[in-house]
Amino acid sequence: MLFILYYVIAIVVLVMHFTGALARYNMEWLILVLAVTVFPAVIYL
Repeated sequence: MLFILYYVIAIVVLVMHFTGALARYNMEWLILVLAVTVFPAVIYL
């Protein structure tokens, strides 16, 4: 269940990034947070 929630949040953040909404509200740091949360899973696999 948490994986589904994570993916939904990740997709929403990416869509907001590519539409420019994150830049408009000065929240581009969410992309970095998303990358940091994915990094341990990539190392583990």
